[in-house]
Amino acid sequence: MAQAVPTVNVKKPAKKKTTDVGQISQWRLMVRRFRQSKLSVIGGIVLIIMYIMAAFAGFFSPYPYDLIDSNNKWAAPTAIHWQNGRPGICGVKQIVDATTFTFKYETDCTNLIPVKFFVHSYPYTILGATSTLHLYGLDTTKEGADTAKLYIWGADLQGRDLWSRVWQGARVSMTVGLIGVGIATILGSILGTASGYFGGMVDNNMQRLIELISSIPTLPLWATMAAALPHDVSVVTRFFFITLVLSLITWTGLARQVRGKVMSYRAADYTSAARAAGGSHTRIIMTHMMPNAISHIIVVAALAIPGTILGETALSFLGLGMLPPAVSWGVLLRDAQQVSTVTTYPWLMIPGVAVVVCVLCYLLLGDGLRDAADPYG
Repeated sequence: MAQAVPTVNVKKPAKKKTTDVGQISQWRLMVRRFRQSKLSVIGGIVLIIMYIMAAFAGFFSPYPYDLIDSNNKWAAPTAIHWQNGRPGICGVKQIVDATTFTFKYETDCTNLIPVKFFVHSYPYTILGATSTLHLYGLDTTKEGADTAKLYIWGADLQGRDLWSRVWQGARVSMTVGLIGVGIATILGSILGTASGYFGGMVDNNMQRLIELISSIPTLPLWATMAAALPHDVSVVTRFFFITLVLSLITWTGLARQVRGKVMSYRAADYTSAARAAGGSHTRIIMTHMMPNAISHIIVVAALAIPGTILGETALSFLGLGMLPPAVSWGVLLRDAQQVSTVTTYPWLMIPGVAVVVCVLCYLLLGDGLRDAADPYG
């Protein structure tokens, strides 16, 4: 008799869960595509850190940005020494070189002055509240702490802390870029959408206006407007004026790009179906035009912010933008206009390095957003 062959239960391999790309929203695809660009992510993180440093400049700065100390003119960046595992600085004495008639500093490291963290010092205002807490500062109980200064990035002609002034200036330079591009984005989106959707006489007049604005030379325009603005106006008024001028010049490029996008959407089948179903112009624009163009608008806006930051820096550097006692990166770079000054005190170029880092990070961020705007590519 034939023996029965035993049956063996073979487990079927579990099917891997696959994600259907068509079931993922476009925004999630954009986020996934953006994360693949490591440089863009790093640029975004650096920008977040810079904005946090600018917003909480008083907390991260040991001294007020406008504190004048004639005993520390052109002071070089302070060297940090370690003693028993704790950071400290040497005492400094200012002397005048009889040969070059420049200020020099002699250090005395026999008794280090400790650097402490989370110390209470001068008051500052943050988010409407007053605080005296600072991230770091000198131990005021040690001998010589009343005359010693901790300058991470050195000091300027009047002995003011360059570290404090750079982050205070970042509030103006980096905020002008955001607000200026925000206004330009709203203008460019509205006018570009109207020009591309309605066409005809509206499109023709809008394009002639854009060509007229684009043909105006920017530097003479800035010089004329700066001359028309009184020098005794407040810092807030001058800030608003510069932001308005920059936004009125930069909206034309975005308007033309949005116009081209909207013209292609206007010829699509879903737009014709919406129009045949009786949809109003407002509903078609808000439902079909703007959502499809929003990713492109975000990319163009991100790439336009560096130009606005450079514009404000150039204006302030030439004396046409922010003026002392206001602080911005362009105002700080005015101290580095002479080559002889820069070669003697190279730390005065640190505000320029801050401009380069900020603009570079924005360009990297915009490049990643541009790739992410087309997640199906």
